[in-house]
Amino acid sequence: MHDFTEFLRQLIDPVWIHEHGGLYLVALIIFAETGLFVGFFLPGDSLLFVTGMLIAQHQAPFLSDPANLFYWIILISVCGIIGNFVGYWFGRKSGPLLFERRDTLLFKRRHIEQAKEFYEKKGGTAIILARFLPIVRTFAPIVAGVVAMDRKKFLFYNVVGSIAWVGSMILAGYLLGEVAWVKNNLEKIIIALILVTTAPVLLKMIFGGKKKKETTV
Repeated sequence: MHDFTEFLRQLIDPVWIHEHGGLYLVALIIFAETGLFVGFFLPGDSLLFVTGMLIAQHQAPFLSDPANLFYWIILISVCGIIGNFVGYWFGRKSGPLLFERRDTLLFKRRHIEQAKEFYEKKGGTAIILARFLPIVRTFAPIVAGVVAMDRKKFLFYNVVGSIAWVGSMILAGYLLGEVAWVKNNLEKIIIALILVTTAPVLLKMIFGGKKKKETTV
């Protein structure tokens, strides 16, 4: 457990990132978090913020800041887009099996049908907003695939969501990274960022669960 915690801590350490693959490692991690089941625990938001700081501090691969900023935002956004497509593909492949399953104590087919109806009505908004929510951004494209969300619609919102998420987080780190107070309080800022992005998920789980119990009663 200690080794795992230490690994997560290193993922938001600019020096460690720079020494272990640099921003190409970040691109790989963003792909894993947005497309693979095992990536749900990765700290995407804080990692992108640190990425912005690194871009502001290092002239690579180009000699001008604007070119570097544009290059990394596009590259990492593409990795996020591909990651979501992997999740969507997995959902499409496993979806038919779920629809054919019989109801069990833990699995109810009506939940899948409700999710399908939701994605048909508000799926685009869900795909975009999910990018800004830890854990949710890993599973949202999988669910979209399971309920067979229209491919073209998914493609559009997948691209918009990835660029909006990656671009905003990297720009925040890029613009604030040179501020002395930010450098001296990076860990506090990262914790605050994690809390802000995780809070909506936790509140939904807590209060959403209570409402369901009240309705049942």
